[in-house]
Amino acid sequence: MTLAPSIPDIRRIGGRIGAEIVGVDLAQPLDDGTISALNTALVEHKVLVFRDQQLDDAAHVRFASAFGPLTTAHPTVPSVDGNANVLNVEGGEGARANAWHTDVTFVVAPPKATTLRSLVIPPYGGDTLFANTAAAYADLPEHLRTLADKLWAVHTNEHDYAPHPQFRTDEAEQYHKVFVSKRYRTAHPLVRIHPESGVPNLFIGGFASSILGLSNTESRDLLRLLQAYVTRPENTLRHHWAVGDVVIFDNRTTQHYAADDYGDLPRKLHRVTVAGDVPVGADGAKSYVIEGDEAGHYTPQAAAS
Repeated sequence: MTLAPSIPDIRRIGGRIGAEIVGVDLAQPLDDGTISALNTALVEHKVLVFRDQQLDDAAHVRFASAFGPLTTAHPTVPSVDGNANVLNVEGGEGARANAWHTDVTFVVAPPKATTLRSLVIPPYGGDTLFANTAAAYADLPEHLRTLADKLWAVHTNEHDYAPHPQFRTDEAEQYHKVFVSKRYRTAHPLVRIHPESGVPNLFIGGFASSILGLSNTESRDLLRLLQAYVTRPENTLRHHWAVGDVVIFDNRTTQHYAADDYGDLPRKLHRVTVAGDVPVGADGAKSYVIEGDEAGHYTPQAAAS
């Protein structure tokens, strides 16, 4: 069996985030050298883009598995029929993730990385934006960094990126019921130390609902202030999809946003996520469950914590 070359061509595509990988065929098994180089590039660039790939679900799962053990598709949303690791990301009403977030932070061990594969792309719109949360932390004034280092946030799947009430439909309400069919609330450090690079980053996003020890008003104001640093244009990358694109991003130090600007046109991607560790804060303390369980049915890393 022919293996891909062990030295991929890595081309930076953003000032602070993002690289394109050229000359790697993800339909073929990857050798250890290639996997190591790609993981190093993932930690450095945070988002890796592979163009013109010809993958089915099995090859997609094999590619994601190169980065570690996989989660199941989602803690509450069903997987693609016949593949427990694959989530269908389709732009139906209620399922559009048009708010900045980090995937599945409402469980105690969120994914290490997310892989997305494009299947159906509208002729316009539907881009995904990515943000570098480590750069955001580095941008903070010293006094804000000192404050953020000490704070913890509550993350919950009763998320705040459901459609505005005036736009809600029966389909949106049904999707929301599935999403929150089991409630999760987890305390994470506001500043997470990356387990591989050791670099601190702002670990917030759309599932962060409040800050421990602060009122709702204080929490909202402070989260909005910090979130503004995350989404500064300098810290972001906008990916314009084409059919056959595969993107992997480091879920431990990024946020992302799927732009809802394609009306009722079809848009479909498949998602496979790599299991991650329990976040650790600046003081060495680990995240912990407030409500729900450790989601062992979703991620094998929860049992290992």
